[in-house]
Amino acid sequence: MKKIIFTTNAPAPIGPYNQAVLVGNTLYTSGQIALHPETGELVLTDIETETQQVMENMKAVLAAAEMDFSHVVKTTIFIMSMGHFARINAVYGRYFDEKTAPARETVQVACLPKNVNVEISMIAIK
Repeated sequence: MKKIIFTTNAPAPIGPYNQAVLVGNTLYTSGQIALHPETGELVLTDIETETQQVMENMKAVLAAAEMDFSHVVKTTIFIMSMGHFARINAVYGRYFDEKTAPARETVQVACLPKNVNVEISMIAIK
């Protein structure tokens, strides 16, 4: 049975999807972008700030499912430019213990929702 996960501490979905779905002990998150949950405004000051907002949104979704980054087993990072990879990676890396970090792929794409520079989704297991 699936359980819908929702928190006001992360941006509300902007389409026909949920922030996350919990099936048994596995959490599947939707991609998060740098929308500030309180204002609904994009946080696009620079790629580091944008990535931090994405990770904070993801942190809130994980918390709503009573999980944290230590539960994450897989991430997918979509970026507009591989030129931002190192800077995104530096911010992303602050949220994980390198020894137990999840599996991951990073993919450059042609366009992302609201023309942001980075979107991240995760799978976590409790």
